[in-house]
Amino acid sequence: MSEPPGAAVSVAAEPTDAGTASAEKRSAAHPVAQRVLPLRRPGRWIATAVVLVLLAQVVHGLATNPFYQWDRFRYWFLRPTVLDGLVVTLEVTALSAVLGLLGGVLLAVCRLSASPVLRSVSWVYTWLFRSVPLIVVLIFLYNFSALYQTLSLGVPFGPSFVSFDESRLATDMTVAVVGLSLNEAAYASEVVRGGILSVDQGQHEAASALGLPKRYQFTRIVLPQALRSITPNYVNQLIGLIKGTSLVFYVSLLDLFGSVQTMGSTYPGDIVPLLLVATVWYLILTSAVSVVQFYVERYFARGATRTLPPTPFQKLRTGLGDLRERVRKETAV
Repeated sequence: MSEPPGAAVSVAAEPTDAGTASAEKRSAAHPVAQRVLPLRRPGRWIATAVVLVLLAQVVHGLATNPFYQWDRFRYWFLRPTVLDGLVVTLEVTALSAVLGLLGGVLLAVCRLSASPVLRSVSWVYTWLFRSVPLIVVLIFLYNFSALYQTLSLGVPFGPSFVSFDESRLATDMTVAVVGLSLNEAAYASEVVRGGILSVDQGQHEAASALGLPKRYQFTRIVLPQALRSITPNYVNQLIGLIKGTSLVFYVSLLDLFGSVQTMGSTYPGDIVPLLLVATVWYLILTSAVSVVQFYVERYFARGATRTLPPTPFQKLRTGLGDLRERVRKETAV
């Protein structure tokens, strides 16, 4: 008996539908990899283009404007007069930074002391030197011999044991270092005090529970943890101190700025290149301090973070590796 034509067509269509369903199942099980396109941000590209154009204009102006006199800049950059002033700047900065930090630690400890006298004296000192401009402090110390011609140590309102001639002691370097140190100690005390207060109170209690002496608690437990907070803030103070040394010119000490200012008075046509020389040297000094800050912060971060922050060389190597991987993927696609 012959089958109807429709039945044959129906039987032939069944394997086709089954094959299509099987292909759809395989496609669902193994989806085809598709490229994910990042979200387009036209505003970012426009801002980048504007910044690049502005930078190009600044660089073009620096390179082509004859008013900068780059040939005179090269002439003055390594002149002995400028280098001598640079050495004076480094000496004043180093001495003032060390003395200012030591004074700041002492003032911070007094401020946190249980003695009301020590707390009051520390607060008054910090309040006074943070209120008076640095230039006023320097000029006052420079004329200090007019108020006290001799300095003595002895019994108050009684005989003196040792006397000093203030005019012989107050050299230009001494006045500059003392003035900057006194001013720096006031700001450093607040930086150190903030770092000490940032240490968890449980650390103080644990150290006291162990019966450790107060000096040992401070030097071995509290201070190392506080340095993580103190370092970046004090380095900012140190950078300000490097720039603040330019004021010692007003007490007749020829530092970097003083040397440049003197040469500018002698050679008025070279004022701009001389100012550029001072600017570049200050940039070099502050950049060197910033590099030291990075590695000091990285050192003290060892006990606080699981992974240390990468160094600039490590960041560069990682960036180049990511760029190569991106190019490889783009090429493969």
